Amino acid sequence: MQLVRPGPQHLASYVAALERDWSADNERGVEAAHEELSRIQANAAAFLASMEDREAKGPPVTLPDGSMAKRVAGFKRWLWDGEFSGSIGLRWQPGTTSLPPHCLGHIGYAVVPWKQRLGYAKSALRLILPEAKAVGLPYVEITTDPDNIASQRVIEANGGIFVEHFIKPQQFGRKRGLRFRISFT
Repeated sequence: MQLVRPGPQHLASYVAALERDWSADNERGVEAAHEELSRIQANAAAFLASMEDREAKGPPVTLPDGSMAKRVAGFKRWLWDGEFSGSIGLRWQPGTTSLPPHCLGHIGYAVVPWKQRLGYAKSALRLILPEAKAVGLPYVEITTDPDNIASQRVIEANGGIFVEHFIKPQQFGRKRGLRFRISFT
């Protein structure tokens, strides 16, 4: 498994995952998958270009409650083993480690269900950490749900240290969350 910058040669496999109602958006799920399919059908090249937005020039992001929020700098990489296997994204605000309240962590990832339990999330997180350091972050924070033991293990396997229990903002339903930190020192 490797991380790839999303390109035209990967798009058909990504579309196939979306058509199976998979989405990297673990909050909005199928709705987010259908929105991405619409964006791809409307302009595939623009969709692929939007996967790399280091200057936060893209449109606002839709939050789980339907509200909109300003985009932060970021990019996505796709997990690839000959076919689309998942997605991992890095987001940040240049010059600071802080993130706006609507952005729960620097890194988010999701593996398609038919490729889970193969170590792909663990490898993807390991592979994206040097890119996080390269954009100037001294550490990354990653959040997960208290019942997502698999994600907690992925984070801990990559040096993540538990920081705190927290309550997600209203846009995320005020659910409980866990925050971890991976430092680059």
